[in-house]
Amino acid sequence: MYTQTSTEFLPSVLRTFALSLAIAFLGTMAGVFVPPSLFMPLAILEFVMLLVAFFFRKKKAISYSFLYIFTFISGVTLYPIVSYYLATVGANVVVMAFASTTVVFTGVAIYATKSKHNFSFLGGFLLAALLALVAISIFNIFFPLGSTGMLAYSFIGVLVFSGYVLFDFSRMKHYGVRAEDVPLMALNLYLDFINLFISILRILGIVSSKD
Repeated sequence: MYTQTSTEFLPSVLRTFALSLAIAFLGTMAGVFVPPSLFMPLAILEFVMLLVAFFFRKKKAISYSFLYIFTFISGVTLYPIVSYYLATVGANVVVMAFASTTVVFTGVAIYATKSKHNFSFLGGFLLAALLALVAISIFNIFFPLGSTGMLAYSFIGVLVFSGYVLFDFSRMKHYGVRAEDVPLMALNLYLDFINLFISILRILGIVSSKD
């Protein structure tokens, strides 16, 4: 039986990704009304859902409902981060971070789809770099990094998640997307965008606080 794996589903991925960002934004707005004691349980739930999506991604494609529930919860847990920077460096920096993320994400995505090179070989390197970032973030909880260390950590984050944007778009271009894989591909792009945004926001926050 023939299964379509062409790039004709790429627009569906992009539409689903855009809707995921919109739902996450609504989640962030809803975060105003969430009691502080619930943010940690929600963050744990978000992490568990992410593990489920990761470990079952090859056995069974995730559903649209799963994607939108996850992105809403993700938006809620993003609220404390955004509100912190709104309070410390102002709305202009947050808006600039979002605009910068959009420009970087779009630029890398266009390059990946227009380039003849297949960047899917980056997967192993990016995973190793991601695990290193996770290890450093855990280390930072117990032994907080200084502003210079956090700046370096954030710049590495920008490189890693820009690399994931390159990897994901290249993989979709060269290997295609099945209709049932659209939510999972949109989830990958959503995670790329949000983590890139947090890294850029952290950089601008550190730089602005030094002015």
